[in-house]
Amino acid sequence: MNIFKTKSFYKFSRNPLSVFGLIIVVIVLLLAIFAPYITPFPEHVGPFTDFANKSKPPDSTYIFGTDKIGRDIFTRCIYGYRISLILGVVVLSIAVPIGVTMGLCAGYIGKKTELILMRITDIFLAIPALVLALSIIGLLDRPNLVYTMIAVSMAWWPWYTRLIYNLTRSIKTEGYITASEVMGASKFHIMFWEILPNCLPSLLTKITLDLGFVILVGSSLSFLGLGAQPPTPDLGTMVAKGASMLPDTWWFSLFPGFAILIVVLGFNLVGDGLKDMFDVDV
Repeated sequence: MNIFKTKSFYKFSRNPLSVFGLIIVVIVLLLAIFAPYITPFPEHVGPFTDFANKSKPPDSTYIFGTDKIGRDIFTRCIYGYRISLILGVVVLSIAVPIGVTMGLCAGYIGKKTELILMRITDIFLAIPALVLALSIIGLLDRPNLVYTMIAVSMAWWPWYTRLIYNLTRSIKTEGYITASEVMGASKFHIMFWEILPNCLPSLLTKITLDLGFVILVGSSLSFLGLGAQPPTPDLGTMVAKGASMLPDTWWFSLFPGFAILIVVLGFNLVGDGLKDMFDVDV
């Protein structure tokens, strides 16, 4: 069924906060994609210095001001969106398939498979995502963006395992699943072609909500110096660099922090809209 032709999508479109969130997400995506053509100083992304214009407050030339070595903060915030969105997409591209597969196997196959997989999941869920990510990064050679993606992915898949497990247990008792089993359909077919499509509304809603939370966790790790390393323009790193200079050079941290707030708010508003649209709990 095409969701764009149903009453559900009408419900989404009539929710002003959800529409506002969707506008934010679209604008952020367009800014990230077309950053080289939108930003006034794309050369400020790399190892660039301009000490003649260092620590300048916002003005008509540098609308977000410049940092302590003269780089345009607006340009670096827009490129920082690229890093944040790449982080979110890569983390969920790793975590979702792992969590979904384990949840389907545990929920449908049951018995020893369920016991083993869900106990492993419970162990990971017992540790807060940020703490677990910090622990994983601590075991690696040195912090960088790739290690951050791996660490956050390893902390995020259990939530999808738990979600799909609960959905699978309720769906597998439906009549059409029994009919498929009687017709001799394989476990793989039933899990991925019968059960999984019925989990997609909840899964899509959670992915949308989690994009904002993953970006926030990634920015937190960068704030601690465990994310993308300079001169890569990372929003969390920019906030951390400017925090020690407050309140004199307030624009160092304010605008990158506001950029994080905007993108997280956008994904959360869209996720809430999808939750109401599909009438699901995640």
